[in-house]
Amino acid sequence: MDYREDFLKYMQYEKRCSPLTVLAYRNDLGLWGRYIDEHTDLRDNTQASARVVRRFIMSLLAGGMQERSVNRKIASVRSYYKFLMHDEVIRKNPCELIENVKTPKTLPIFVQEQEMNNLLDNVKFEDTYEGVRDHMIIEMLYMSGMRLSELQNLKPIDVNFGMRYITVLGKRNKERIIPFTDRLEFDLNYYISKRKEEFGVAANSTAPMFLTLKGEKMEPWHIYKIVHSNLELVSTVSRKSPHVLRHSFATALLNNGADIMAIKELLGHTSLAATQIYTHSDFKQLNHIYQTAHPWAQKNKED
Repeated sequence: MDYREDFLKYMQYEKRCSPLTVLAYRNDLGLWGRYIDEHTDLRDNTQASARVVRRFIMSLLAGGMQERSVNRKIASVRSYYKFLMHDEVIRKNPCELIENVKTPKTLPIFVQEQEMNNLLDNVKFEDTYEGVRDHMIIEMLYMSGMRLSELQNLKPIDVNFGMRYITVLGKRNKERIIPFTDRLEFDLNYYISKRKEEFGVAANSTAPMFLTLKGEKMEPWHIYKIVHSNLELVSTVSRKSPHVLRHSFATALLNNGADIMAIKELLGHTSLAATQIYTHSDFKQLNHIYQTAHPWAQKNKED
């Protein structure tokens, strides 16, 4: 018997996972189900053993799937069998001794501060609703470190102009507060006035903050396209996505002296380990710090 739909309903309604997270679980478990159907003689997935899970993992790696993607599949399958154990459908969890695949350590991709300054200050955006909206999307992502899904679901009522902070509903419906600057306050007020002029939507509306030209909620692909096309104007980084702007936000804060624990809270990370990937600098930054901070470097300049 297949309990995947029961599990997905549990994740959606009991664990209150986002629609995107539930979709990811569905896709991952679909891949797992197809593997069982095509490569085993099992009647259903409740009969899977640790050996079958390991063979599944090896098939993903052999097929060229990246280690991080494989680990996501493992996490989905592990959660599924944990659910079956809790409901006493199975007596032994086949994933109990399954470990994640080791992943190569990679530094996050980010856009340099001067490139972001150039994009937000010097690149011309048309003074139309669409132009002001696109500029605001990029500015909001860079100035707040929001995830794409958080930006997509943001509403004007989430912005407290009096106290200058934004309330964001992050992963697992965890709420966090992000302060903002004078500039973002000014630009956001201007955008909201353009939004009202275009659609007649009140400033305190519960409609999404960012709307299409038809007045509808923006899809993730649309936001991605806006970010990608505009980052191409100023940067040569290999990836140009909303998540790169999140990396850029964290990197800019760290390079300008922000405490790592404060960055963790602003990003909405549950563990410090997730934030520590930002404790990096390129060689130019390291060289600049060395040349300005080491006493012998200063001494050699004087000599």
